[in-house]
Amino acid sequence: MGEKKQKEDSKPVFVFGKKNYKFMFIGLVIIALGFILMSGGGSDDPNVFNPDIFSWRRIRLAPTLVLIGFGIQIYAILLNPDKKS
Repeated sequence: MGEKKQKEDSKPVFVFGKKNYKFMFIGLVIIALGFILMSGGGSDDPNVFNPDIFSWRRIRLAPTLVLIGFGIQIYAILLNPDKKS
């Protein structure tokens, strides 16, 4: 009888709150977008140089988005959802 009562009372406890998971998802989307923007620019022929690999999008924008995404991930981990403002 005691085991049945314990099973009914024990709910799954998540490490993070709903707000934390939202920020984590947003961070993952931004990181993925950064890596997508970083891809491409290669050449099919290895003897031909393609200067498009040094475009502003691949050198500045994409790594910045990845770093911002990692920053959001850190914020999501450190965010305390129980704190009342």
